[in-house]
Amino acid sequence: MSEEQITQVLTGIANGFRNQLRSPILLIPADENLEFEDVTFSSQDGVPLEAWFIPKEGSDRLIIVNHLKGFNRYGLPSHLEPWKSMFSASGNDFEVNFIPDYKILHDAGYNVLTYDLRNHGHSSAGNGGIGSSGRFESRDVIGSLIYAKTRRELSGMTIGLFSQCLGCNSTIFAMSRHPEHLKDVHVRCLVGVQPLSPRFFLERQLDLIGVPADRIEELDRYIKLITSFDLHQLAPIQAAKSVTLPTLVYQVYDDVMTKPIDVQTIFDNMPARDKELFWVQGTTQRWDGYTYFQREPKVALDWFEKYMY
Repeated sequence: MSEEQITQVLTGIANGFRNQLRSPILLIPADENLEFEDVTFSSQDGVPLEAWFIPKEGSDRLIIVNHLKGFNRYGLPSHLEPWKSMFSASGNDFEVNFIPDYKILHDAGYNVLTYDLRNHGHSSAGNGGIGSSGRFESRDVIGSLIYAKTRRELSGMTIGLFSQCLGCNSTIFAMSRHPEHLKDVHVRCLVGVQPLSPRFFLERQLDLIGVPADRIEELDRYIKLITSFDLHQLAPIQAAKSVTLPTLVYQVYDDVMTKPIDVQTIFDNMPARDKELFWVQGTTQRWDGYTYFQREPKVALDWFEKYMY
């Protein structure tokens, strides 16, 4: 690649933190014959968030689902353009549909609340549209907890968090910044799917498209000019030291979009007395981590069942 092309790539990636492409919501819970309610609530800082509430009659247990970057509460149509081209180099050019996840959780006895993070799906823009890898988005996690605790029919329910990638980072930052919301007696456990430090992801992204690895420092500067945060500040590694909830983390071990050491470090930093790290084997595709629950729900369901009594 020429210097001009490399600069275009680096600035394009950095601009993605400011002008993120929203993905469409192509399916709804009714497509899995689930009754649901369209609801809206405010983030901790007042950003309006759009959500689905899927009730389970007779249940006093609630799972709050926090999705990942670029996705929404439905998932991601990465089998369609432009998302297909965006992720084809890493082999992640197939659809991720989370609606079956909600069906599994519902049938296992849980109410489900799932929403679009700020700057995603139908939720409003926050912080001028800037993405912060979980720092600002942590306010959305807290908003969902406040909603669950103040809505009359949900207020007494035990709560489990099912948080993926950006959603997991956001949950970790929420525990670091406002632990009082996560230490509530009703919040029982976390299932964290593929938390991620942006530096590892971006290093692999540059490698996949043929940009020299040493240009990551230049990309770091571009990102700070846009977000005011450097890559170290955007990583959840230090914030993970505040995670005290019983926590299950799982990750595709050979994921071409990151390195195992990142998730291992995040996990090792968690002081939770009850925690477990599970590696998904036999694939290099990150999306297989996001669809793992549909194929093998027992790992996560057993964790929720153990702590949500």
